[in-house]
Amino acid sequence: MNDKYVSPLSERYASPEMQYIFSPDKKFKTWRRLWIALAETEKELGLPITQEQIDELKAHADEINYEVAKEREKLVRHDVMSHVYAYGQQCPKAKGIIHLGATSCYVGDNTDIIIMTEALRLVRKKVINVLAELAKFAKKYKDLPTLAFTHFQPAQPTTVGKRATLWMMELKLDLDDLDYLIGSMRLLGSKGTTGTQASFLELFDGDHKKCRQLDQKIAEKMGFSGCYPVSGQTYSRKVDSRVVSVLAGIAQSAHKFSNDIRLLQHLKEIEEPFEKNQIGSSAMAYKRNPMRSERIASLSNYVMADMMNPMMVASTQWFERTLDDSANKRLSIPEGFLAVDGILDLYLNVVDGLVVYEKVIEKHIMAELPFMATENIMMDAVKAGGDRQELHEKIRTLSMEAGRNVKEKGLDNNLLELIAADPAFGLSLEDLKKTMDPARYVGRAPQQVDEFLEEVIAPILEENKEILGMTAEINV
Repeated sequence: MNDKYVSPLSERYASPEMQYIFSPDKKFKTWRRLWIALAETEKELGLPITQEQIDELKAHADEINYEVAKEREKLVRHDVMSHVYAYGQQCPKAKGIIHLGATSCYVGDNTDIIIMTEALRLVRKKVINVLAELAKFAKKYKDLPTLAFTHFQPAQPTTVGKRATLWMMELKLDLDDLDYLIGSMRLLGSKGTTGTQASFLELFDGDHKKCRQLDQKIAEKMGFSGCYPVSGQTYSRKVDSRVVSVLAGIAQSAHKFSNDIRLLQHLKEIEEPFEKNQIGSSAMAYKRNPMRSERIASLSNYVMADMMNPMMVASTQWFERTLDDSANKRLSIPEGFLAVDGILDLYLNVVDGLVVYEKVIEKHIMAELPFMATENIMMDAVKAGGDRQELHEKIRTLSMEAGRNVKEKGLDNNLLELIAADPAFGLSLEDLKKTMDPARYVGRAPQQVDEFLEEVIAPILEENKEILGMTAEINV
C-alpha cells in the first residue's frame, strides 16, 4: 500500500462524500443508469425493446462485474465498450440493445455533467454551512470595536462582527455563482458521433420529433430539465471552464479569509483552533502556528491555478471533438472539486473554533485611538471657543510628536497628555479621556451587521435550513 503514489487530496483533505462522487463506482453505476434511461426511452418511442430486457438491466444496475470489464479492456483498449460487454454478460437478454445508437460520449459526457452537478450541490451545501457559522460569529461580535486596517496600517475602527461580514459577502457572491451554474447545467443527451443525431434519425426511420423527444426524456429521467440544444460529439468544454471558474472563486474567498486570520493571529487578536496536543513547531515548542489557515491558502492557490486547465482545453478543441481533453479532465475536474471540498471543511472548522482575545483587541485600539479621535477633540475645542485652523495645526504638530515618542522612543501614546497641556484647547485630561470610547468611532458597523444578517443571510439560511448543521473533521 505504501509503494505507489496516492493523492494527498484523498488521503488528507477531501471528505469521503466528495471522494465517492468522483469514484469509479459512482461513474460506472451512472453509466448503467444512463443505459437504462436510453433503453427505456427508445422503447417508449417505439423501438423493439421489451420490458423484460429493461427489467434485466435494472436488476444488475449496481452489480458491476469489474473484473470482466478490466479483462475485456486489456483486449479491446476501450473502456466504454468493455463495460458494455461486461453488462451484456450479466444481461444476456438485453445484451443486444445496450448502448443502442449511442457513442462513448453518451455515457462519458453525460456522466461528467451528472457528477459535476452533484459535486456542485455538495459544495453549495458546505458554502451555506460556512455562512451559517460566520453569521453566528458576526452576530456575537457585532459591537466589539477593533482596529480596521487599510494597507495593513491602523485605520478608523470597525467591529469584529463587521469584518466577518466582509468574508461572508464574498461567499454570498460565490453562492450566487453556484446557484446560477447549477441551474444552467444540462445533459449532453444523445447527440451521436458529430452531434447530428444521425444514428438516432436512422433508428427512428427519419422521425425528427422522436430524436428531439429522446434527448428530453433521457434528461428528465436523469433529473435534468433538458439537454444542451446543440453540440459536437461532446458538450462544450466551456462548461468545464465555467465549473472550475466558480470553484476558483470560492478559493479566492477562502484565501482572503485565511490571510486575515493569519494576520490577526500574528497580532494575537484572534486565533484559529489549536488542539490540546497539537504541535506548532518541531523546534519552537511555544509556537501556535495557524496551520489550518495556511492549508486553506495552499489548497486555494492550487485551485486558482487549476482554472487554467479547462480554459486551455476549451480553447483548443478542434471542430466536433478531439481527445486531448480526456487526460486533462480526468485530473483537473476531480482534483479541483476535492481541493475545494477540503478548503470548505477547513473553513468551517476554523470558524467554528475561532478564539477572540478581547483584551488584546482593546489594548491595540486604545493605543491608536487618540490619533483617530483628534477630529472629535478639535470640534469639542472649537465649541469651547477655539480657532479651528489654529487647533488643526496644533493637533498636527502634537500628533507627530506623539508618533515619534511611540516609534522612536518606544513610549506609550501620550497625545492626550500633550493636548491637555496646551491651553489653546481648553480641555482637561479628564475631558479628553471621555472621548476615548471606541464605540463612538465605529460608525454604523453594528447596524450594518444586523441589516446584512437579517436582509441577506437570514433568508438564505431559512430557505436551506434542512442542510444546516454540518461539522468538519480535519484529518491532520
